[in-house]
Amino acid sequence: MSVGAFDPSVEGAAAADAVSIAAGEVEARSPLQLFWRRFRSDRVAMGSAIIIVLLILMAIFAGPITSILGLPGPNTENINLTDAFGTPLGPTSGHPFGVDPLGEDVLSRVIYGARVSLEVGIIGTFLSTFLGVVGGLVAGYYGGWVDTLLSRIADVVLSFPILILGLGIASACSVNGCLGGLITPGVTTIIFIIVISAWTYIYRITRGQVLSLREKEFVEAARSLGASNRRIMFREILPNLIAPVIVYSSLLIPSNILFEAALSFLGVGIRPPTASWGSMIADASDKFTIEWWYMVFPGAALLITVLAFNLVGDGLQDALNPKADR
Repeated sequence: MSVGAFDPSVEGAAAADAVSIAAGEVEARSPLQLFWRRFRSDRVAMGSAIIIVLLILMAIFAGPITSILGLPGPNTENINLTDAFGTPLGPTSGHPFGVDPLGEDVLSRVIYGARVSLEVGIIGTFLSTFLGVVGGLVAGYYGGWVDTLLSRIADVVLSFPILILGLGIASACSVNGCLGGLITPGVTTIIFIIVISAWTYIYRITRGQVLSLREKEFVEAARSLGASNRRIMFREILPNLIAPVIVYSSLLIPSNILFEAALSFLGVGIRPPTASWGSMIADASDKFTIEWWYMVFPGAALLITVLAFNLVGDGLQDALNPKADR
């Protein structure tokens, strides 16, 4: 064959190679794979997620952890750990975070205090998110008097100062509970306050999204095929709300943790002797110049926890953003 002659077989092989290379470069990914690819590339969010996992494990296995570290229980008092003037000892090898004025180990109480903060933050956020999503779906989809009624209820709740509302409810339920004993003092009361106050934010986000989605073509197609309203809401519209709901819920968790700490700091939150970071900070507020460790360590635990949840929330927002680069 002469130089420069056209060879169809060579040309076809080159085209096939180009197609195969292109096929290798363009790989189909599911939405979950796209999310994970973006999220794991955010080192700050991944590091914060690891911290949250460790905090959850610490809260779950608080008993074994304190035993392994050779620490007493969170409510074990030891007056021998205070001096002649009743001043507690600072950090030592046996008590790395020192002790409080009652001789209770601060590290042990910080570990057990994580249980309260995470329980209030996660459970309270989950329940308020569930209530807000269901209410937003119903109000946004049906509209009319249903939308008006639920929106006015949300407006009334939002008109109350949350902290003052929490102080009032917590004080009223601090002795015998509320609702015939259904709401007991302590963690249950705080979760109840969070649910009735925080659902409105999720409700407004969900309602606004549903008002837009209910006019989309896929909803009209499902309706033309005879799908029921419940199926359209929970099988067609709800999956499109997952991203904003997850993002906002992750940012709501640290707010709820701080809310519990604030109520405990003001004396109407978690009741003694249950360990709580907020109550520990409150007890140490007038002794900070002398017993600095009693405020610094629970305050640092609260700071790290809230910061970690906020950073994970920011990472989730970036990873779930549909306009982000693939």
